[in-house]
Amino acid sequence: MSENGWEGRPLELRLGPPGHGGFCVARHDGRVVFVRHGLPGELVLARVTEDRGGSFCRAEAVEILEASPDRVEPTCPVSGPGGAGCCDFAFAAPEAQRALKAAVVTEQLRRLADWETEVVVEPIPPEGCGDGWRTRVRLVVDADGRAGVHRYRSTEVITDLRCPQPVSGALVGIAERRWTPGAELVVAVDGDGLRHIVELEPPRSGRRSGGDRRTTAARRAAAHGPRRERVLEGSGRAVQYVAGRRWEIAATGFWQPHRGAAQCYSDIVADWADAGPGALAWDLYSGAGVFAARLAEQVGADGRVLGVESSKPAVADGIAALRDLPQVDLHAQRVERWLDGRIGGDTPQVIVLDPPRAGAGREVVAAMTACLPARIIHIGCDPAAFARDIGLYRTAGYRVTRLRAFDAFPATHHVECLALLEPA
Repeated sequence: MSENGWEGRPLELRLGPPGHGGFCVARHDGRVVFVRHGLPGELVLARVTEDRGGSFCRAEAVEILEASPDRVEPTCPVSGPGGAGCCDFAFAAPEAQRALKAAVVTEQLRRLADWETEVVVEPIPPEGCGDGWRTRVRLVVDADGRAGVHRYRSTEVITDLRCPQPVSGALVGIAERRWTPGAELVVAVDGDGLRHIVELEPPRSGRRSGGDRRTTAARRAAAHGPRRERVLEGSGRAVQYVAGRRWEIAATGFWQPHRGAAQCYSDIVADWADAGPGALAWDLYSGAGVFAARLAEQVGADGRVLGVESSKPAVADGIAALRDLPQVDLHAQRVERWLDGRIGGDTPQVIVLDPPRAGAGREVVAAMTACLPARIIHIGCDPAAFARDIGLYRTAGYRVTRLRAFDAFPATHHVECLALLEPA
């Protein structure tokens, strides 16, 4: 290999199984090559885009020499080779997309949880796998004030906004306007069909130069830290509905991006929880309390639902939405800290948790299982983190009795998994 390894080198590759992250695995001269824009079984000409040495490198399929029968005309014009990272599987038929995700989840569970199971990825009703499903979009603004998305694994901004993910009307007129250079835009279309646009001021560290790890880490921390907001369209308060209940939340706050996801997951929680009248239930990482509301219906006026969420604004929004349910008590606190005081206390009949992408982790799973709940409903949006958590539950003496996976992010590699766990 040259000083820069294989970077820029063309390789003819036969693609193997899908990997976690939107690529297929191939091999060349004893090394693993992670190839985007290809499907299992295809023969492709790939260009190596990144090689840092070691056992693997990254590449993109720039020419399809033998196509899979599952290949279709790409639905996203900005996500192909050299483009954005928005639609990893825009060139695959919907059924094939779900099969790819099912294979990844199955492999992660086998490898990280030592659990063999056949996973099926379902479309979210009612739309299924298609375009126009995303109600919330976060855009970046380049130095010329044009809104766009990042090129895959790059800070470069692509100002082509033709991605098919957003719901109809979400991005109308945005490409024609000029915004604050270096800022970000949050676009949210709420349950009443109203569009909200909020501009987040440029992160302070974004002005720094250099590319070492400390600078990159500081830039990422600033981008995800508190930033001044300016409402440019709408009220900045998005109205949402689940199971006949109305929420009003910050347009920049968390809400499931797929237009049908919150209702879908809420219905499953209500089905699996089986919390009896007078029971105690916990909703961890509760957000604005969507699951807490369904649990409250089951435990009734004589029961209790304790919700925990680190975001104070989300908790405030949840308290306002659930003010007619006195059995619900939402707390603004880190889940790990809140659980510290629960060991030896009242035993919850059911625990529902929807942790961030990194998963719940060893500390949280240990604290929950030590309380011996009859049921745990775990929701995860990252197959690897989800599988690691399932492995921790199994070690702690819980077994998976129900598992469902959903194509909550069509045309991407992302997938949402829900598991019901009960004592073995």
